[in-house]
Amino acid sequence: MKARDIMTTEVVAVSPQTTVGEIAALLTRHGIAGVPVIDQDRRVLGVVTEADLVVRSARPHFPHYIQLLDGFVFLESPKRFDEEVRKMIAMTAEEIMTREVITCSPDASVEDVATLMVDRNVNRVIVTEDERLVGIVTRADIIKTLRAEETGSAG
Repeated sequence: MKARDIMTTEVVAVSPQTTVGEIAALLTRHGIAGVPVIDQDRRVLGVVTEADLVVRSARPHFPHYIQLLDGFVFLESPKRFDEEVRKMIAMTAEEIMTREVITCSPDASVEDVATLMVDRNVNRVIVTEDERLVGIVTRADIIKTLRAEETGSAG
């Protein structure tokens, strides 16, 4: 079985200019946990998930450091802190989105898609052809497939 066999093709997506408030409303209204961010040609630019939105309400994780003479030595990368602050002050999809999008082709096997989800710790894989959005596979889609295989039914 392939990604094209189980993917959702009517994908709720947003433009880079969609506001964070509009994204929150879309997620709630459609009962989904994330949306791809696409340009006018349906090219995938990023993804906004519930986790991206929740960061806005969390306390930032200041990087640990030690002061040495007149300087600071960071004991961990300040990159995580920078990313959290970026998301906390974001107003649009472009500003809050995760830019590293996990994608697959429509011909990827369900096993490969599930492996991507596990290895990359993501809940959805965006299905693209020529970098354009054609569908999405979520963990729920994988579970439905497992159920159908176990029961010998299609749903």
